[in-house]
Amino acid sequence: MTPAVRSEWRKVTTTNLWWVLALVMFAYTAFLGAVMGFSLAQQPEAATGGMGDSALSGREVAQSVYTLGASLGYVFPLVAGALAMTSEFRHQTITPTLLFEPRRSVVLAAKLVVNLALGLVYGVIGTLGAIAGGAPVLAGLGDGMHLGDGEVLGNVAFSVLALAIWAVIGVGLGTLLPNQVAAIVVILAFTQFVEPILRIGFAAVDALSGLARFFPGAAAEALVGSSLYSTTGMLDLLGRWEGAAVLLAYAVVFALVGRFTTLRRDVT
Repeated sequence: MTPAVRSEWRKVTTTNLWWVLALVMFAYTAFLGAVMGFSLAQQPEAATGGMGDSALSGREVAQSVYTLGASLGYVFPLVAGALAMTSEFRHQTITPTLLFEPRRSVVLAAKLVVNLALGLVYGVIGTLGAIAGGAPVLAGLGDGMHLGDGEVLGNVAFSVLALAIWAVIGVGLGTLLPNQVAAIVVILAFTQFVEPILRIGFAAVDALSGLARFFPGAAAEALVGSSLYSTTGMLDLLGRWEGAAVLLAYAVVFALVGRFTTLRRDVT
């Protein structure tokens, strides 16, 4: 197992893709943090979305802004995780990989371990980006940065963890869909369009409103403990540990299905 993990770690760190994605993620979450911080600090009455009579507190605004990585930026670790497997098939390096380590479950496990660590890196970078962009805005226009608040910092830490799990989900999804173009298209379509639309649509129908909490994005936000959807009153979330269990279930199911479909096939 250890040699396989070392091999997978070298594959990640000897390419430029991981740090390019990290830089883009930092810039993206910093931009979102600044924009959302300005929006919520300037017009707190609009932050309730018409769902309540009072504006969000300074702490709620800070939590929503600082955890934007888990709410909107999780596509980066998800794509990075998927590329860890799909790149093997696209560039046909899966053959030497399996010659080096013929136990396919070990190869998959090594990728999961390495991308969990990489996901933690993305989690830190994405969360720092949101704080770097949002904190100065909240300090100047809002109710303060709240960076000394234990509850805010707790949500920030869980945001990092949620982003790390997204990278693991990406590996499972990449195993299930080894075609790189197809995997990326599915990731972008689902995370940027399908899930947000379905979550809002389901929330508008009483019979379906409970199901929206079990989408992967909603489960990640439940693990974090805050999100733009929940703080504005648009959607309810699961409890923190229920959300963690659902998010991990997605990771396990994708990895297992991929192991017993894609990784059972002959490789040439």
